[in-house]
Amino acid sequence: MNSMTGYAYKESLSGTTQISVEIKSVNNRFLDLSVNIPSFLNPIEQNIRRLVSEKISRGKVDLSIRIRERESNSKVTADLGAAKAYFEAIKSVADSLGAENFSGGGAIPLSLVTNQEGVLSFSRDVDAEEYWKKIQPVFDEAMEAFLSDRAREGQNLKVDLLKKLDALDQCAAFFADWQPQMESKFREQILSRFEELLGDKVDENRVMVEVAAMMVKYTINEEIVRLQSHLKALRKEMEENPAPGKRLDFICQETNREINTIGSKNQFVEVGQKVIDAKDALENIREQSKNVE
Repeated sequence: MNSMTGYAYKESLSGTTQISVEIKSVNNRFLDLSVNIPSFLNPIEQNIRRLVSEKISRGKVDLSIRIRERESNSKVTADLGAAKAYFEAIKSVADSLGAENFSGGGAIPLSLVTNQEGVLSFSRDVDAEEYWKKIQPVFDEAMEAFLSDRAREGQNLKVDLLKKLDALDQCAAFFADWQPQMESKFREQILSRFEELLGDKVDENRVMVEVAAMMVKYTINEEIVRLQSHLKALRKEMEENPAPGKRLDFICQETNREINTIGSKNQFVEVGQKVIDAKDALENIREQSKNVE
């Protein structure tokens, strides 16, 4: 079982290339992956996404890769023809408006020309695949640390979830033990009421009919069977499924339905208290399961 929250940061120097990889994630219903990399690494983005999605199934994941070169291989070139064309065009505008519109006594700032599109061009001679060979060891190390962080937190979640599930099992066991007592409890209640009204003239057959009607209306045997089945399914998911988050949420909904039905049928204070305990434990499981992958 893994948590959907995690963090890892790794950096390394490969030759003259400083590489850093940061991965962090929070809860999300599905896998929402954001990859932040330099534009010249765009050809390998799909490869990065594939590697992440093979390891992670849920969560909002932000992955950043930063590259810093100690020896730049960048090239800046100038299009002199474009620069002259821009200069002449700007000069003609300046002449028509008056030189006083330019600071410095009418001189046209060089930056006004160089900032125009196409005058200066920046290029970088890079091979994305060659860069990936440098990045991958750092990426793999960061991913391993990230997965380890999620697994560590996941184990803590599992311990807490199993503890809450034990509490639910105890409530289900109480309901199962109480079910056979319901007939005698109903009989006591009905007999007491009849005796208040009729004294010694109580018709035993009438009492039995009323008890039977109460049992049909308020029996919780089917709900108990389904509740126990859902709790077994919850435990199996927690113990055996490496990514049980979605399943836990679904089973919790079904479990909640059975507990609510038991509560709506309940006629006894003792059962009512256990219904409250069961709903409290289940709500804790539902909230924690939102953090589980």
